[in-house]
Amino acid sequence: MASTRSAIIAGTGLIGGSVGMALRKAGWDVTGIEPDAQRAAEAMAAGAVDRIGEPGPCDLAVVAVPPAALAPVAQQLLDAGAAIVTDVGSVKAAVASAVADPRFVAGHPMAGSEQDGLSGAHADLFRGAVWVLTPTDITDDAVLAEVREIVTQMGAQVIALAPERHDALVAVVSHVPHLTAAVLMRIAEGRSSEHRALLRLAAGGFRDMTRVAAGHPAIWPEICVENRNAITDVLDELLDELVEMRIIVSGGDRHELLARLEAARNSRRSLSAGAPEPSQLTEVRIAIRDQKGELARITTLASDLDVNIYDLEIAHSAEGAGGVVLALVDSDAAEQFQRSLTDAGYRPSLKPLG
Repeated sequence: MASTRSAIIAGTGLIGGSVGMALRKAGWDVTGIEPDAQRAAEAMAAGAVDRIGEPGPCDLAVVAVPPAALAPVAQQLLDAGAAIVTDVGSVKAAVASAVADPRFVAGHPMAGSEQDGLSGAHADLFRGAVWVLTPTDITDDAVLAEVREIVTQMGAQVIALAPERHDALVAVVSHVPHLTAAVLMRIAEGRSSEHRALLRLAAGGFRDMTRVAAGHPAIWPEICVENRNAITDVLDELLDELVEMRIIVSGGDRHELLARLEAARNSRRSLSAGAPEPSQLTEVRIAIRDQKGELARITTLASDLDVNIYDLEIAHSAEGAGGVVLALVDSDAAEQFQRSLTDAGYRPSLKPLG
């Protein structure tokens, strides 16, 4: 009979609590690290952890603390004997460079709730969400594969990105939208003092655009400081686009306005809608060398090409070093992925499932 796997969750707020609940639902034994006595008691009462404890040996440790503490806490858990450590912070370059250990892979589950802390936590929070992993050249392939498997079992869709690329992209899809929502709410609140009915008239579009402004604000100053270069780049681009939109609207240019709105509509409709049927998938077999970072290079290459990997397995060779990575991808993207892998020095083969 297999022994129960053990996990340590450092930080038992919304994300850490949800990770703990998801792992316990899957049969893990979960210890929480929470210095705040009231939050520790709440985590126990909510079923986020089995107990409150200290750093020590475990199969998996997840760091869910404020951004400035991510790297030191991750290192503390590694030093205490955690076999694998990951984190859930929304800025990745700093922590990925600070924790230079093959057992560490930085991560970012792109999920949340309008409810603060444990009151919004639940075991299915990550179902259908994107969970980004940002391995580096020193990340152990087995560690990356294991974290990917655990996250997938929580119901998340995993993509791998280089840490710096993650920070640039998340500025576009998460950080600047949050700041923009805050600005819109500030404008609406300012005008509501003159027109009391304004906020009561707010329709679905306004509510959808500003929903994220209801999130817990305390983490955002640190996030914006850590990722300020990428965020300011996107804010500059947003300002330029808004100026252009102002010119179009003030000039009454119906044709250009319609063209931009149609382009935006088409882009919005093309957002990912989940995994395809097995008949639309192709297995890509990739022989790998026995050296660190092979899986990181393959998965980040797939992300660079916008190729989704729906399942991943490492088959170690019984003879000599190395092994084979088995990746399931969209059949329409398989040949492009194969060409890029070949250009990178690999010798991939394709096997359609349909």
